[in-house]
Amino acid sequence: MRIKNVLAIHDISCIGRCSLTVALPIISAYGVECRLLPTALLSTHTGGFTDFTYLDLTDEMQKILTAWQPLKLQFDAIYSGFMASAAQIDILKLTAQAYSALTVIDPVMADDGQLYSVFDQAFVEKMKEAVPLADVLIPNITEACLLTDTPYPAGGKLTQDFIEDLASALQNMGAKRLVLTGVSFESGKIGAAAINESGDVNYAFTDQIGAAYHGTGDIFGSVLTAQLVKGQSLLSATQAAVDFVVAAIKATPSDADKKYGVNFEEVLNGK
Repeated sequence: MRIKNVLAIHDISCIGRCSLTVALPIISAYGVECRLLPTALLSTHTGGFTDFTYLDLTDEMQKILTAWQPLKLQFDAIYSGFMASAAQIDILKLTAQAYSALTVIDPVMADDGQLYSVFDQAFVEKMKEAVPLADVLIPNITEACLLTDTPYPAGGKLTQDFIEDLASALQNMGAKRLVLTGVSFESGKIGAAAINESGDVNYAFTDQIGAAYHGTGDIFGSVLTAQLVKGQSLLSATQAAVDFVVAAIKATPSDADKKYGVNFEEVLNGK
């Protein structure tokens, strides 16, 4: 029996648990082969570190895809994250169109109401072109607002109506299913909203842990994608991803340097 696989299109940050350094071990731990298409090579991720090196791999991505053509590869899923340039979104589009695979897109570009420093509005406009390719789109609230030209809610305060309106706007743009991350309606609870093809919204919540760590979004997406490939429902996969992230945070000492990420390895050891 062929082991199912995921093509992970993310950057490699050599230090700081995120992107491919979490996608590869997590997806593999779920019994799914993780194949790689790196978008950039960084000495560290960009959050909290300074003077990091940054190598854009756009040209190399194109060479890799050309080299793969004679191999007649099959992918069960394509899971994209950090894109180093707008040109890479075109590569993502061509790759998703070339392979018949579940396409999971994390439009990594913003958080807490702000674009990341390496992106601009032109990048947002380009990312909108990827939305119709998504069998599952997994933006956080900030990214969903940017993609739909929706003002970020004052103070980050969310309501169910606001979430449903965001979901409807994204599905009108062509996304088939959605998982909106960073959803919270009450103090002490946080989670995600899972929206099926019909627009039905279900929530996966857990107790909120005060600390915020880099890389948890990539961990969430990796668990979600692996679970979907293994046949779990969208809501079940979402709940599993929420629970995994919380377990990884709990496994991380409270005095740990947040920019190095969470001790997800401790959670993998228990699988």
